[in-house]
Amino acid sequence: MINMNAKYRDTYEAVAKQIPFEPEICVVLGSGLGDFAEKVETIRSIPTSSLPNYPVSTVQGHDGYLHFANYANKKLLIVQGRIHLYEGYRISQCMVPVYVSSKLNCKKILLTNAAGGVNQHFTPGDLMLNSSFNGINIKKELTDLIGITSLEKKNTFLDFPSHAFINIVKNAALQEKISLKEGVYWFNKGPSYETPAEIRMTSYFGGDAVGMSTAHEAVYAAYLGMEVAAISCITNMAAGLSSQKLSHTEVMETAEMVKKDFERLVKKIIELS
Repeated sequence: MINMNAKYRDTYEAVAKQIPFEPEICVVLGSGLGDFAEKVETIRSIPTSSLPNYPVSTVQGHDGYLHFANYANKKLLIVQGRIHLYEGYRISQCMVPVYVSSKLNCKKILLTNAAGGVNQHFTPGDLMLNSSFNGINIKKELTDLIGITSLEKKNTFLDFPSHAFINIVKNAALQEKISLKEGVYWFNKGPSYETPAEIRMTSYFGGDAVGMSTAHEAVYAAYLGMEVAAISCITNMAAGLSSQKLSHTEVMETAEMVKKDFERLVKKIIELS
């Protein structure tokens, strides 16, 4: 079991010295969704490059900042700059934002991501509530991270993702009249996109969207006792389901197209939380 307190105490303490408040909700911004940090009242921004042991995000659209912000009388921690396994990092490094938010007594975490559509009823630009996760490609790493958990810790997954938080997301979509799909997020490590054969397998086993983040963050946050919800922006159809060649540019362009709906949805989720 990885001792996150031993490895990242300096990181947490460096953040804790600078915070203007303890956040209530953490929002982790996925590829192309980083503009949300500019749509709320930011009280303090901490460059992650200034923090000891905080991994550097190398992916386009993932600026490295922790923003402490207010919206609708809620205190927020906005993580702008996700850390991915495919960048060459260990799973413990990918979990630093979740670890820090939990240590700051944050009770809820909203994870967002850009994902490839596997469900053929989806189209690029759809937003999908993650009803469940598949992390078969990361089980060993998760076991190394959290160990063989106690019965008490295992019971935290009986409400995973958080039923109450998911209902808030659904109500927010209804109130904002935003079409919100629902489905299973299938995790792959990357860095390459999946092959058409892998996508057929994903579909056969019940995956509705595929991506390279979020599942392990959701599991670890739930393990730490946080309420978890996640939303995917379907930025492209996965390999073999479209004649268009997959690219990160397409991901960014589609996220740009739907960012207004995404912004409205996340703001309403914060209001209702």
